[in-house]
Formats: sequence, C-alpha cells, structure tokens
Amino acid sequence: MNFKDIGAATTTQTYNRTKIEEQTGNIYESIVIMGKRAEQINQEMKSELIQKLDEFAAHTDSLEEVFENREQIEVSKFYERLPKPTSIAVKEWLDNDVYYRNPNEDK
Repeated sequence: MNFKDIGAATTTQTYNRTKIEEQTGNIYESIVIMGKRAEQINQEMKSELIQKLDEFAAHTDSLEEVFENREQIEVSKFYERLPKPTSIAVKEWLDNDVYYRNPNEDK
C-alpha cells in the first residue's frame, strides 16, 4: 500500500461527529471499526519498514557501521513523516473505503 499518497492528515484534525457515525448510526461502533482498521494499517506499515530495514542491515558487529548506516536512517525518517495509522483509517472511513460487517446483524 502506498501510504504517502493516501492524503491523510499528518497533524491533529477535528472531524465532524455526524459524518463519522453516518455509516453505522453509532459513534462507538464507527470508532471500533476505525480502530481495528488502524491496527491493520499499523501492522502493514511495521512489516514493510522491517523488510526495508533488513535490506540495509549490516551483518557485522563493527561499531562504526552501526552508527553510520545512512540508508537505515533515511528509511526510518521517511516512515516517521508518514501520516499515523489512525489518520489513515479515519480518512478511509470518511471516504467509504472500509468494508465492515456485523455478524450479529447477519442472523
């Protein structure tokens, strides 16, 4: 997933409560759904970051290489500048890009 082009806010933002609860009719249910989606996004970002950092990992124990690995520092800075998973989840929710279902309502 391309997290840079998602268009989510990188700073704190206030959202309209009625827009958030519009899809489910319940603000708490909407927040739980967004929270679960944020956890999924966080896991995806974390695994992608670890994979990229492993590409530049030095398998020697030289002290200079540990402190001077610029590639790892640049990759880490890139991920620090990305929007937070909660911001991405809220943006997806407001854009109706999140699929959800309530198993209790299917009966």
